[in-house]
Amino acid sequence: MNRLISTIGVCAIIACAFVPVRAADMAAAKQNFDMFCMKCHGANGKGDGPAAATLATNPRNFTDCGTMGKIDDATLFNVIKNGGASIGLSKDMQAWSTGFSDDEIHDLVAYVKTFCKK
Repeated sequence: MNRLISTIGVCAIIACAFVPVRAADMAAAKQNFDMFCMKCHGANGKGDGPAAATLATNPRNFTDCGTMGKIDDATLFNVIKNGGASIGLSKDMQAWSTGFSDDEIHDLVAYVKTFCKK
């Protein structure tokens, strides 16, 4: 019986490893970025959008590969979903948990990472 349970467990782990990862919808992510993020982060992700000057903290410059390379996807997801204050960053970065679905936030993470061109 233990062997059967172990075998089922191993099969479940193997099956999960081969589940296809959802591809980001970059067109929708760009549209969301342009509509909701660009005002602070700028059209090219440099943190120089028209509303940036009104904020107490400069918005993140997504083109800074040195800094962006140190931030993992889970952290970017968390900041977009729960706001900057959720991880001790600026409260000016609002939470988008009610504005975007988790899939849309994952897409935004993928899109934001395209600004860093090495």
